[in-house]
Amino acid sequence: MTKFSFVIPCYYSSETITATVAEIVEVMGTRNGNDYEVVLVNDGSKDQTFEVIKKIAKTNPKIKGINLTKNFGQANATLAGFAETSGDLVVYCDDDGQSPVGELWKLVDKIDEGYDVVFAKFKVKRNSAFQNFGSKINNLMARVLIGKPKHLHMGNFWVARKNIIDEMAKCTNPYPYIGGLFLRTTSNISDVATDHRERAAGRSNYTFFKLLSLWLNGFTAFSVLPLRVATVLGISCSTIGFIYIVVVVIEKFKYPAMPLGYSSMMSALLFIGGMIMMMLGVIGEYVGRIYMNMNKIPQYVVKEKIN
Repeated sequence: MTKFSFVIPCYYSSETITATVAEIVEVMGTRNGNDYEVVLVNDGSKDQTFEVIKKIAKTNPKIKGINLTKNFGQANATLAGFAETSGDLVVYCDDDGQSPVGELWKLVDKIDEGYDVVFAKFKVKRNSAFQNFGSKINNLMARVLIGKPKHLHMGNFWVARKNIIDEMAKCTNPYPYIGGLFLRTTSNISDVATDHRERAAGRSNYTFFKLLSLWLNGFTAFSVLPLRVATVLGISCSTIGFIYIVVVVIEKFKYPAMPLGYSSMMSALLFIGGMIMMMLGVIGEYVGRIYMNMNKIPQYVVKEKIN
């Protein structure tokens, strides 16, 4: 018998989570000989999300509820859910009904071929243009910075073996990046083409700043490439500056009466100054996160558990 653990971070999903859980229960009934649990993590929602989770948990002891003290972020809430899983396979899906849970067995069949993790690769994404843009940037970043295979799509519906999840759950970084944790833990990853659905209700809670935070987590947690880029740009600017000085000296000797160019000087100063400030910003981001880790900032804080 295989036990499935579904992990669902919930954020302002009081209108959608009941239907999502009902679909999971229905799907699990289509194959005999399997057990399941559903871990619902309320990530600091200020609506009735946790009240709805309580009601669902009262009707089904296989539903676990976790209430966090505040909004820690989707990745942090996901890791909070990992800590409560006991299944052989862990399934992640969204709380808004977009994940095609009905196609779960496609991913499971692929896992049975020997893979550690299998992602759903959506044929057509039913997201907004902004979300699709963010996903493309996120995948590009993962490929360049942390070595994600070009063909692999890493989305929000996947199945993973429990030993992989247990290893990922050891992460104590207060700024986790789930994609990076997967790639750091295993390279035995695949994907399966599935459909994608419209949101059941409401709209996405992802904003530009949340996407920016996600990218920064990926930048700083699993790669020093930005620091290396900063080094290369610094050397390049220094080289350009040195060449410019040589040119100015030669021009002064050739044309003693020629006034020094105010515009070119200001342009050089602004360019080099801007590059220095940008590099300091990159370094400061790393130093700040090191400081947070040293002070043991909690990844998440649990307020209440059910079942």
